[in-house]
Amino acid sequence: MTSRAILRSAAVITALLMGGSLAACSSASDADSGSGSATDAATATSAEDFGGMDELVAAAQKEGQLNVIALPETWANYGKIISGFEDKYDITVNSASPDASSAEEIQAADNLQGQDTAPDVFDLGTAVALENVDMFAPYQVETWDDIPAENKEASGLWVNNYSGIMSIGYDSDQVAEPKAIDDLLGSDYKGSVVLNGDPTQAGAAFAAVGSIAAQNGGGVDDFGPGVDFVADLRKADNLLTVDPTPATIASGETPLVFDWSFNNVAAAADKPSWKTTVLDGPAYVSFYNEAINKDAPNPAAARLWQEWIFSDEAQSLYLEANAVPVRVDALKESGSADDSLIEAATFGTSSDDWITPTEDETAAANKLLSERWAAAIQ
Repeated sequence: MTSRAILRSAAVITALLMGGSLAACSSASDADSGSGSATDAATATSAEDFGGMDELVAAAQKEGQLNVIALPETWANYGKIISGFEDKYDITVNSASPDASSAEEIQAADNLQGQDTAPDVFDLGTAVALENVDMFAPYQVETWDDIPAENKEASGLWVNNYSGIMSIGYDSDQVAEPKAIDDLLGSDYKGSVVLNGDPTQAGAAFAAVGSIAAQNGGGVDDFGPGVDFVADLRKADNLLTVDPTPATIASGETPLVFDWSFNNVAAAADKPSWKTTVLDGPAYVSFYNEAINKDAPNPAAARLWQEWIFSDEAQSLYLEANAVPVRVDALKESGSADDSLIEAATFGTSSDDWITPTEDETAAANKLLSERWAAAIQ
């Protein structure tokens, strides 16, 4: 399981320079479409600006390629989502640095600005998205009205796409199922407890600290108890500072992992003894954010990708992988979503149990983590 950042475990920064990691893409000057120039595509705020979906598809197909970054195939069903886009529109998707963090996505866009290999679209945790809004292009997809107002920026600079429940995955052959957060301080979990990344960089780890804080009387408005608890895990020699991957889980190297439910559930495919649980009490939920790079080298394909991501088909693919799509209510109304899949994806929790930080709370949590995290894990 790769950690996504802020939601993902950090990849080596030099990898994000992507020297040769992306196939050569069409340049902006090659992006002219029958419905307008590349400049038209780069400023389009809806499919109507192209003359409709057919014209948007034609413009994107003329570009021929799309650059994505930090989308592991096993993360929230992105393998099927990417291949589905390629098959539906006959457009090649160049996927770079799948294990990168959200922060590294932004760094890659900065490093590659003006180049054909720059990312066209982003998939970001909330903290990083809110810090980099000036890098996004506004766009409203055709299913815009189905997306709740609280899950999107009004002009479409960012839109929530999917979420999970913060969960604990554990190897039942090595450790017992924890029933309460304090169980993890016991000797049975010596050298076993892992966060999926660095919470100052990775959204999954950020959410884990928030979830732990809530279990200890804090929560989205106070991450302090979460940082304190992780420090206690470190003192007890129970914290393992290894970034979890499918390989570390399969080998037994990382016996217990805080991560999104869709990642922990997926890990069981290669590790039958791997189980997933959500502790009683507040359930931490935080959506990822879809956004278009305002300097996208393939601006029409970037906008078509947005249309795909928020279509019934792609939203259902998220749900198939135990991720909760933002348009889940619309899918239920149309009969596109099975109630049993929704129950499985939410682990029986409801929105009454969910906690998610506001923009101000996210900023406060980031500040606290930047000040205290390094000392907590020393």
